[in-house]
This record gives sequence, structure tokens and C-alpha cells, in this order.
Amino acid sequence: MVYLGKTKVKDMFIDAEPVLFRLARNYRNNPTDAERILWEYLRKFRHKGFIFRRQHPIVFFIADFYCHRIKLVIEVDGDYHSDIHISEYDENRSGELDRYGITVLRFRNEEIINDIEHVMSSIRLKIEELSSPAHSGSGG
Repeated sequence: MVYLGKTKVKDMFIDAEPVLFRLARNYRNNPTDAERILWEYLRKFRHKGFIFRRQHPIVFFIADFYCHRIKLVIEVDGDYHSDIHISEYDENRSGELDRYGITVLRFRNEEIINDIEHVMSSIRLKIEELSSPAHSGSGG
């Protein structure tokens, strides 16, 4: 069980191994430019109750950004994600997270740096969808 402020959160990490927490701390201390930009925007959702965590261990992955309330992962993909092997890994990773009821959104560095408003519009729509009564009533 993890304590965030005064709130108890169970199963937020879904049995992530201790080594992932050390790696995640290192990643948080060395964000890419795109991650830094997106983080500034995602923090604005806090006042609406959607708290995103940076470099969050889940199962055997580290999500770039994660909102536990709606089980949403946001990934920031650099150039190496266009490699076919990395792309297949990303697809399998998203499928594995989906098994835990976690939705994954992916954005390229260039999208975040050059068109943050479009990225944020996509994120807002996904937050609305995942937090709607119709979605929570659908068992997802």
C-alpha cells in the first residue's frame, strides 16, 4: 500500500519490482524536453482531481505519466520508437497494460514540442471519456 499525502492508494504499482523504483527516480531526475513540457501541462489537471505521476512503475514497466484515478498512461516517444522492434515492444506493452484495465496514449516528442495544444486536446478528451459515468458503468 502506498500513501500519497493523506490518501491511501492500493495496487497503484501492481507488484512493480524495487529496481523499477530506482530506475524511475533516475528518469524523473533526467526528463527529456518533451517530457518536461508535457509535465507542466499535466500538472494543471490536479485541481480537477486527475493527479498524474511521472515515471511511474507499473507491473514490470515504467510509465512516463500515469493517472491512477482513471488508469491512464501517457507515453512520450522519441525517435527510437520508430524502430520496428521497439514499436512491436510498445504495442505488446500497451496490450499488457490493457489487461490491467489501463489505457495508453502515445505522443511523439515532436507532437509535444510543436503542437502541445493538439496533444492536450487529445488528453482532455480521453480524460473525459475515462471519467464519464458511461465508461465506469461499462465495467472498464
